[in-house]
Amino acid sequence: MANRIAGRKLGRPTDHRLAMLRNQVTDLLRHEKIVTTEAKAREVRGIAERMITWGKQGSLHARRQVLRVVTDKETVRKLFDDLGPRFADRAGGYTRLVRLGPRRGDAARMAQLELVGGEEG
Repeated sequence: MANRIAGRKLGRPTDHRLAMLRNQVTDLLRHEKIVTTEAKAREVRGIAERMITWGKQGSLHARRQVLRVVTDKETVRKLFDDLGPRFADRAGGYTRLVRLGPRRGDAARMAQLELVGGEEG
């Protein structure tokens, strides 16, 4: 019985999975759009939404919490200076998941994860 088990393992060891998710969140915040598998996109979405919520707060504590996940200081600066104010009047739902066709090599279900509210970057 697998009740109340959160998160996907994505076929990777824990340290590899966490590093991959951190990298994808960083890339999503930097480029505002990524193309990945649907399962990875669903995992990244929750982390990215949490980072944007921290970015809206703008405090030193929030910045340090984001730096635990986002690996690039310039991206953190963008999050707090540009993205936080952009989503200030939005109560969640900062990302959009667009399903794409299957990947050519292995027929994996692909998706595009993007930030809503202006396609800048």
